[in-house]
Amino acid sequence: MVFVLRPSSLVTHMDELLLYPFLALVGQPEMKTALVLALVNPRIGGVLLIGPYGVGKTTAVRALTDIMPTVEREERDEEGKPVLRRGPMRIVELPLNARLEDVVGGSNERVALEQQRILLEEGVLAKAHRNLLYIDEINLLDARVIDAILDAAAQGRTFVRRGPMTRLYPSQFALIGSMNPEEGTLRPQILDRFGLRVWVAPLAEPQQRLEVYRRARAFHEDPEAFRARYADELYRLKQEVAAARELLPQVAISAAAEELAISSIQALKIPSHRAEIALLEAARARVAADNRLEVTTEDIAKIAPLALRQRRSLHLEGYAATIAIEDATITEVLAQLSTASTNGRAPRKRVGRAKAGR
Repeated sequence: MVFVLRPSSLVTHMDELLLYPFLALVGQPEMKTALVLALVNPRIGGVLLIGPYGVGKTTAVRALTDIMPTVEREERDEEGKPVLRRGPMRIVELPLNARLEDVVGGSNERVALEQQRILLEEGVLAKAHRNLLYIDEINLLDARVIDAILDAAAQGRTFVRRGPMTRLYPSQFALIGSMNPEEGTLRPQILDRFGLRVWVAPLAEPQQRLEVYRRARAFHEDPEAFRARYADELYRLKQEVAAARELLPQVAISAAAEELAISSIQALKIPSHRAEIALLEAARARVAADNRLEVTTEDIAKIAPLALRQRRSLHLEGYAATIAIEDATITEVLAQLSTASTNGRAPRKRVGRAKAGR
């Protein structure tokens, strides 16, 4: 049997579409901030957008195409040799009906049956390397698929085994998920894996809602002219994102900012240590985007709602309280038994060295 590597055709890209401009989105400052920070610093751990249908979640994510930074990735030349090439980051969308094999990779069953050879196809996670992976309606995705994606996001690599064939490939990507809570919730362990969570609420101001309609109408009537209105601003934002990524390694965190971050997490009784990672890394991204070099307490205060929202666990708080009561009871019983044992017998006489030696 012949082993062939071929990229999967499942992955979809947004590169060739006329997209709604990111800066034309009305309101939703938290959503815009979180998405830009995810581009600046993938170590934040991704962004989860939660809100009803029709509030612009998918539109906002796809609009990031215009401000994607340039990245270096390994590709294959005509002879199949690895080469490093630079190009803009891309958005890779995961279809809702994706199977586990589509995501992590596997053999092409049709080719195996018809041609008696194994055609190993790379999965979506391979295509997402150094790109942005977007999962719409993530709460409706198969649990095994979600677990595989989150494991790859955490480890930065994916291991595939299909019979005698094995392959380890890098899977480092920025992860964006979106969901409508009316369709169901996510498991707590999945929620914990997202660095930032944004509640994308419907706009409350009548004038803002009217402006949404006006801009949508203008875009559909003449997409090119509408996009031209924002071209200069989008170009500047793209440059700012690239500059922030370059500056990020130099950004430090002040002692006061660290203390505020940890104190806030402890005061809220947040169990997961991913909370401080998301909070501090997002604060660093914010500082880099502002062209500064040190995280302050103000940065922590601005980012805290995004990083700490929904991280409390009342169930774990109750469980921890139960454990504390049990530990106190055990300690008290041991103390009582120790006292009773001491009072119930005479103390041992110490034997001197001279007497012991006789």
